[in-house]
Amino acid sequence: MNLNFEPISMDKQKDYQELLEKCPQVASDFSFSNLWAWAEDYGLRWAWEKDLVWIKQTHPEEYFWAPVGPWGLIDWQNRYGSHADQRMVCIRVPQKLVEFWRAALGDAVTVVEERGHWDYLYAVADLIELKGNRYHKKKNLLNQFIKKYDHTYLPFGPELIEQAMGMQEDWCTWRDCESSEVLSAENKAIARILRDWRQLSGIQGGAIMVDGTMVAYTVAERLAPDSIVIHFEKGDTQYKGVYQAINQMFLAHSAPQYSLVNREQDLNDEGLRKAKLSYHPVDFISKYRVTLPWSPE
Repeated sequence: MNLNFEPISMDKQKDYQELLEKCPQVASDFSFSNLWAWAEDYGLRWAWEKDLVWIKQTHPEEYFWAPVGPWGLIDWQNRYGSHADQRMVCIRVPQKLVEFWRAALGDAVTVVEERGHWDYLYAVADLIELKGNRYHKKKNLLNQFIKKYDHTYLPFGPELIEQAMGMQEDWCTWRDCESSEVLSAENKAIARILRDWRQLSGIQGGAIMVDGTMVAYTVAERLAPDSIVIHFEKGDTQYKGVYQAINQMFLAHSAPQYSLVNREQDLNDEGLRKAKLSYHPVDFISKYRVTLPWSPE
């Protein structure tokens, strides 16, 4: 394949977005802001062909991610061939790309489910309205927050960056981020997004203020014409119902035009899985580890 990998760069953001728009299925991993946020932690690099971008992580282990571009228009067999003595392992591969590869390469492709990376998809209307018994507890917590606190919802913009950074520092102190590799890495990813907010296209968010203090914020991004992804969501749990509030208020104020909201994966964390299932997803973007009969470089 002879791919030339280079660091993820802001100056190719627009070109990348154009290829992402051509993907038949867009998972949360592949939004530009997500790549930018985690580029340092995963040592992400990309290689450009005319109609595809290949992504590679170099840390903590080296893996390829799914390529980005118009998968259905690529002649995979003729372009890359099939070589029994070669192996290329791709992770985070969405279901639709698996189908294209299987159709083109047959039994030469090995596929293993990666349940911890599946994206959770919800109907935006469900999470705004919180109707019925299945959402009763969440609606109750939301109402308690609204009645108890004199709050203001604000769309997130550059003027809120400093307060969000301050709140994130406080949140990390409460949660002792330094003792957790996962939380520490996430904290760095959030800091990178907030620092470069003005340069990121498609990024948006919301915040809740109580008595002039930020008590919750969310960072989101347009993912496809009908869907938005929530990258980060933080709240001060001293305020009862704060997470239910930021979840509902952001969608109601800033994202009612979308039909689906992608709340990313659970990474096989049982607590996170339980929490994500409790919001009743309407679908998933399933992802897989795929071994291909190619040599990547």
